[in-house]
Amino acid sequence: MTKRVLIAEDEESIVASLDFLMRQCGFDTRVARDGQLAIASLAEFRPDLVLLDLMLPRASGLEVCRAIRADASLASTRVLMLTAKGGTSDRANGLDAGADDYLTKPFSTRELVARAKALLEPA
Repeated sequence: MTKRVLIAEDEESIVASLDFLMRQCGFDTRVARDGQLAIASLAEFRPDLVLLDLMLPRASGLEVCRAIRADASLASTRVLMLTAKGGTSDRANGLDAGADDYLTKPFSTRELVARAKALLEPA
């Protein structure tokens, strides 16, 4: 079965490249350009992985991540935070909110794909 990836990102150029990259890897993708749309997409799209920007309009990436972790039906959903905020406290806040991994922008597409695939491997 094709894995589903929700791209929660508001910067158009990053959305385009992430969507293209994930589709090239064979993933089914959906895009949410703000935090509220990301939360709304969770129940309908049921993603296996969320590529989540920390700084989203209408609800932050931290809020989206907490919403995922608060919903038992999304327990298997993996979260990879992608953000320009690379400070130690930012990274700790993301991981404390429930992110499975944290990657700072700019990032290597090769590393992103490797991390996404690793998160989606069966435990």
